[in-house]
Amino acid sequence: QVQLVESGGGLVQAGGSLRLSCAASGRAFSNYRMGWFRQAPGKEREVVAAITWTAGRTAYADSVKGRFTISRDNAKNTMYLQMNSLKPEDTAVYYCAAGRLGPPFDSWGQGTQVTVSS
Repeated sequence: QVQLVESGGGLVQAGGSLRLSCAASGRAFSNYRMGWFRQAPGKEREVVAAITWTAGRTAYADSVKGRFTISRDNAKNTMYLQMNSLKPEDTAVYYCAAGRLGPPFDSWGQGTQVTVSS
């Protein structure tokens, strides 16, 4: 069973940076993809970025392109989200997710709060 543990959230001023980490365990992750989602109060959960574990192919939501970078360290089984030029609208609980290539994500972390003050 896949376990995902996020860390790195916090409070930052607009224009600042944060790096989120997601430590993954429970299986080998070849043929998997992993992603970051976020959910702001009163809004639906939305995808932020995703990465294929083996090839490292990435995809981003339009709202974060050019500001956020997703990456992974295969040796450490850890995924990262570097967030730069943060905006108040980036405030949300950020979740790490994993799933096999193709089907929907089916493993989720507990979430980490990111708050960006104006």
